[in-house]
Amino acid sequence: MTSVEPSQPSTSAVTVTPADSRYPELVAGYNRRFTGRPDYVRLVASTEQVVAAVDEAVSAGRRIAVRSGGHCFEDFATSPDIEVLLDLSPMCGVRYDPDMRAIEVQAGATLGQVYPALYDAWRVTIPGGTCFEVGMGGHVTGGGYGHLSRRDGLVVDHLYAVEVVVVDPAGRADVLVATREPDDPYRDLWWAMTGGGGGNFGVVTRFWLRSPDVTGDDPSELLPRAPERMRRRDVVWSWDSMSEAALARLIGNYCRWLEHNSAAGTAAAQVWSNLIAMHRSSGMVVLTSVVDDAVPQAQQLLDDQLRAIGEGTGLTPVSDEQAVVDWMTSWMPSYSWPSDPQWRAKHKAAYLRRCFTDSQLATIAAYLGDPGYTNPQACVVLTAFGGQVNTVAPDATASAQRDSVVKASFSTGHWQQPDEDDLHIDWVRRFYRDVYADTGGVPVPGVVSDGSYIGYPDGDLADPAWNTSGVAWHTLYYKGNYPRLQRVKRRYDPREVFRHRLSVQLPD
Repeated sequence: MTSVEPSQPSTSAVTVTPADSRYPELVAGYNRRFTGRPDYVRLVASTEQVVAAVDEAVSAGRRIAVRSGGHCFEDFATSPDIEVLLDLSPMCGVRYDPDMRAIEVQAGATLGQVYPALYDAWRVTIPGGTCFEVGMGGHVTGGGYGHLSRRDGLVVDHLYAVEVVVVDPAGRADVLVATREPDDPYRDLWWAMTGGGGGNFGVVTRFWLRSPDVTGDDPSELLPRAPERMRRRDVVWSWDSMSEAALARLIGNYCRWLEHNSAAGTAAAQVWSNLIAMHRSSGMVVLTSVVDDAVPQAQQLLDDQLRAIGEGTGLTPVSDEQAVVDWMTSWMPSYSWPSDPQWRAKHKAAYLRRCFTDSQLATIAAYLGDPGYTNPQACVVLTAFGGQVNTVAPDATASAQRDSVVKASFSTGHWQQPDEDDLHIDWVRRFYRDVYADTGGVPVPGVVSDGSYIGYPDGDLADPAWNTSGVAWHTLYYKGNYPRLQRVKRRYDPREVFRHRLSVQLPD
């Protein structure tokens, strides 16, 4: 059996209380606006330890929350009413499981542990994110996407099975293994874990990964083949010579290129890109585009994209750097964004089926060009989507957005002082509201928009002060899949042991 195993777990889980020097760091959120104060943090290293921890917390009537990597933008694992924080970080093993004919990944493993384990052992990969500190537990249950998704779909499109510790109506913890097999009695639980969001139904302890079209048992054939080398292009435009009209045209060109170049199986769908339109105070707008260098005419694909993005803008890049680099040792680490111990931020997300309207583009340019606000980290990040993602039916997994071409993030961040919270949060709230002014301040699914991404949670979507659309937050995240998620909730978490500000609610 080929494996990459974690260190051997201790005979019992580790409990960290407020008196322990490790406690402050363990309860601090990735977004330092939030810091928890649980009675204790339980570091678990096995499924058995998870069962014992859940039983103990439920028996004592203590509210429990779960964390794998901890990269939540909101307070799902740091809310002040959480009394027990279950930390899965010791559960980080990656191995081939011959009985499942799948690669088993424990839920506490980070992407930074998973990628090299898959690559070094079998030269395979998953189409996940590039932030190495992100934990698999939250990433996969949120759907999981990244720079290979246009080629290979979402991570959940390669999810064969999942192990979950649930709590039955009597309050007892139980371990279930749910697969995608049509006759599996727990298949609905597997389905809920394919984009239904973390912290909703139970504690995920293990994933088994195998692409749906695989028939053999060779681990080197179970998942998409990893690239060897990437052709990378980093382009920078300066705000010194940029008008708001030019920025609106640049963003519009970028979105329209994705609108017309995201069909699965086409050469252009091999290109992944990120346009980060920064606030004027940063001085720049940045495009990163990559394509597997083994793709025919890889350079031409990048050239054609850049030409289309710049058309009619009158802008000339101040920097255009290109290189062919090793995928595993160069490209991947270079695009990982490590956490900052002083990092405070607010993020708001949206899917685009097609380019923003002219009015939306003008609003984006006006906010980013506003000289009355200063924050070099404020931005809109427009990430290429679509391709293979859109070949899956919206109800085949819990990830409902299956015909979008852009994933957008409206962000303001990296301030350090709590007394600046209101200033920056208010700016991004107004920015987002005004971009979506025609649909009640949120990206209501329609011709242009397709809701939001639960992997970038935003409590404002459930706040009628900021969502005046009349469309419920859960429709923005899950669309027509929400009633089914509620039925799964009723079956596997009838006591609502697992909950947070945007958790799936029990049906009436």
